Amino acid sequence: MKASIQFLVGLAMATGLLCGCAGPEQKLGRGLRNTTEIVRWGELRRTVEQTALFDSPDQAYTTGLVRGFNRSMARFGVGLYEIVTAPFPPYEPVATRYLSPEPVYPDNYKPDLLAVPAFDSANELGFSGGDVAPMIPNSRFKIFDR
Repeated sequence: MKASIQFLVGLAMATGLLCGCAGPEQKLGRGLRNTTEIVRWGELRRTVEQTALFDSPDQAYTTGLVRGFNRSMARFGVGLYEIVTAPFPPYEPVATRYLSPEPVYPDNYKPDLLAVPAFDSANELGFSGGDVAPMIPNSRFKIFDR
């Protein structure tokens, strides 16, 4: 048991040294972003919106919802795949014919930075900005919205 753990640690170190940093780092980050799709539901919201605009408002909450759920689950699966295979090449995005490499949002919402002190530019003066609750769907309230 001890020898197998040492072997796995050695293999992980060798993989890290031989494969470089940029490719695995990007692949792991992309995998983590895609895996959080089941919390964000951006693909579902976008598909419902696009179905209402291009097909029919009657189909938005039926066909669009099912299509969006399928795309969200596909993005979650691709994210899991990229997390597991992050140390190994190829490092390019997979399934790009079906999904975009980066997470999507509805066209009527573009995310901004969180309204937390870490992103405040003039915190000592009492000014801040950003999304108040981006984790809540359809929360579009921003501090100092221009």
